[in-house]
Amino acid sequence: MMVEESGLEKLFFELASESRLSILRLLQKENLKMQEIARRLDVTPTEAFRQLERLSGAGLVQRRPDGMFDLAEHGKLVLQISKSLDFISKHKEYLSTHDLMRLPSQFVDRLGELAGADFEMDTINNLNIGAQAFTEAKHYAWGIREGTIPGNMTIVMNQHAEQGIEIKMLLSQERLPSGTNLPQRPKNVELRDLTELPAIVVLTEKAAGICFYQIGGKVDYAGFLERPPLFTIG
Repeated sequence: MMVEESGLEKLFFELASESRLSILRLLQKENLKMQEIARRLDVTPTEAFRQLERLSGAGLVQRRPDGMFDLAEHGKLVLQISKSLDFISKHKEYLSTHDLMRLPSQFVDRLGELAGADFEMDTINNLNIGAQAFTEAKHYAWGIREGTIPGNMTIVMNQHAEQGIEIKMLLSQERLPSGTNLPQRPKNVELRDLTELPAIVVLTEKAAGICFYQIGGKVDYAGFLERPPLFTIG
């Protein structure tokens, strides 16, 4: 006796075709007629029609009265979610050794926003990029870091605060080092500490970077960088 496929299994089957995925990605950018889809994918009109019929039957695309095809609302949502699956698949080796379940579930659902980021494994380079972005910030500098704030960065934060730059920093239970004189200006300075940090983050108008903890709780500072930033933590 055959077991009827669930809705999810049927959806995965439709997305398993590179041709059908390519059509969805084309229609994500603009509405197109069948002949134009066939030309861009370098397939016959018959093949394009067959694939469009399957996608229409799955509720992912729809044909408009003018003959153009566009994404159905269901298709838009599926394609948005598929970005996260694509990201997970692309970086499966990294993700197999890092603990993303520290993140709140709403951020796990948004992993696809990292799809355009560069994956960087050089620890020193990543630390330098993060420090430089924080130092060069002109409007805001947000961060999540383990340990305490180094003395040189405390000076930078003081200067930023005096210039009215918004500073937000989440720290582990170890707080600011003794002697820190960071101005207490709630308008543009916010410091908090957490028992467990979900990731290491730097976010300014110039760059964004995120490094995830390894399984076991250590940080190797391998992670994802964007300049200028496209993903946000808000």
